[in-house]
Amino acid sequence: MATLKDVAKLACVDVSTVSRALSNTSYVHPETKKRILAAVKKLSYHPNILAKALREGKRHTIGIIIPRLHLTVFGAIAQGIEEAARKKGYSCIICHTEDDSEIEKASLTRLRNGLVDGIVVAGTGFNNHLIRDIHASGIAITQVIRRQDSSLSSVLVDYRKNGYEAAKYLRNKGCSNIGLINGPMTLAPYKERYDGYLAAAHEFNMPVITAASKLPVNTLEYGYKAAAELLKRNPQLDGIMAAVDAQGIGAMRLLKEKAIKVPEQIKVISLTGHIIGSMLETSLTAMELPSNEIGIKAALMNIEEIEAPDGQKPSAQTLVFPCQLIERESA
Repeated sequence: MATLKDVAKLACVDVSTVSRALSNTSYVHPETKKRILAAVKKLSYHPNILAKALREGKRHTIGIIIPRLHLTVFGAIAQGIEEAARKKGYSCIICHTEDDSEIEKASLTRLRNGLVDGIVVAGTGFNNHLIRDIHASGIAITQVIRRQDSSLSSVLVDYRKNGYEAAKYLRNKGCSNIGLINGPMTLAPYKERYDGYLAAAHEFNMPVITAASKLPVNTLEYGYKAAAELLKRNPQLDGIMAAVDAQGIGAMRLLKEKAIKVPEQIKVISLTGHIIGSMLETSLTAMELPSNEIGIKAALMNIEEIEAPDGQKPSAQTLVFPCQLIERESA
């Protein structure tokens, strides 16, 4: 494998000149630079990124830890993070955990010991001590969608209002038996959505009907089985609120198999809109999150902390985005 010395020897210059030419840190005569680049190409030279990172004290890399990419808002958030990071000269490493705390712990440890300056995390809540320890070691931490630790910066959504407004919308559409397909109450988005749903149920004198499944929460199968459970608990069910689009799609599949018409007999709304919902045969009404903006803001917040000088790191920030109701055919 070619080294910097090999390039310098072939280009008939010293090593420092090669380094300056490749890093663009200072002026190198155009003819000299042309000779250096020709030597780089001929030798197939690739710089040692690890060594460069150790010298500079920065890796210009952000780790992203999210539960799932497929059919979830987290995919769009990760894309927003990556887009914003790229514009700032940073690369990203993405880890998805399926909300398994052990996978999350292993991912955090690998990123900590690897080439990252910061981590954007949608955590399970079971590794808070490790996350705080990583932050204390000098790696920037930004929480996204889920805030597990108030001492760390976060980019969130107003989930309580999200749940309340969705229930109120279905009530205004004539629903009086509205079921909620939710997720683990240990996670803030599910707990706060439930609180909003509960507030609406009490305000409008509606029964509280909830269901969950032991399957991974962001899946079609979860929504399918939870919808079956809702119908079992309340045969008069006329509305379903699904925590995420994948659950809503699974619920509508169950309703179709049972020959229950959507929205004539049961109206369905997702509390976390994803673009796939708009493309269904019966398009899915949703409370949509500005996922790209959330990702962009999380990346910029993380980079701000990375680039702040020691002793001048910003205090923990919390940014809360609203959701927007998008009416489609399912409700």
